[in-house]
Amino acid sequence: MSTPVQAPAGQQPAESAGRRAIWLSIAALAMTFMLPLAGLVMAVFALMTGIRALPLLRAAKKPAGTATGGIAVSTVALLLSAVATALQLYLMDEYSAYQECMKGAGTVASQGECYTQFRDATEKKLPPEVLRILNTVQP
Repeated sequence: MSTPVQAPAGQQPAESAGRRAIWLSIAALAMTFMLPLAGLVMAVFALMTGIRALPLLRAAKKPAGTATGGIAVSTVALLLSAVATALQLYLMDEYSAYQECMKGAGTVASQGECYTQFRDATEKKLPPEVLRILNTVQP
C-alpha cells in the first residue's frame, strides 16, 4: 500500500500548487521561444495546473495571486506558441528548402541568396497583413 504524499516542512499543498503554476508558466513561456511545439504542450500543462491551484488556494484562505499569474502567463505562452507552431507548419516546405540551400552555401553571398529565395517564397505564401506584422519585427 502506498503512503500519502507529504508537503515539505512549513509549506502547505495549496501554496506549493500556486508556486508550481507560476514556475510552469514561466518555463512554458521560455520554451515557446526555443521550441514552440514544446512550449505549446507545457503551456497547456501550466494552464491546467494554475486552474487546479485556484480552488486549493481559496479553500485554504490563501492569496491566489500566484495561480492567477500562472494562468495569465501560461495563456500568453499558449497563444504565442500556437501561432508560432502554426506558422512553422504552414511554412514547412519553404523552411526545408532554405535549410537545403544553406547546406550548399559556401560563401556569404550564396547565403544571402538563400535568404532572398526564402523571403520571396514566404512573401508569395503569406497574406500582406501578416507580412506587415513580420516586417516590423524583422532584424
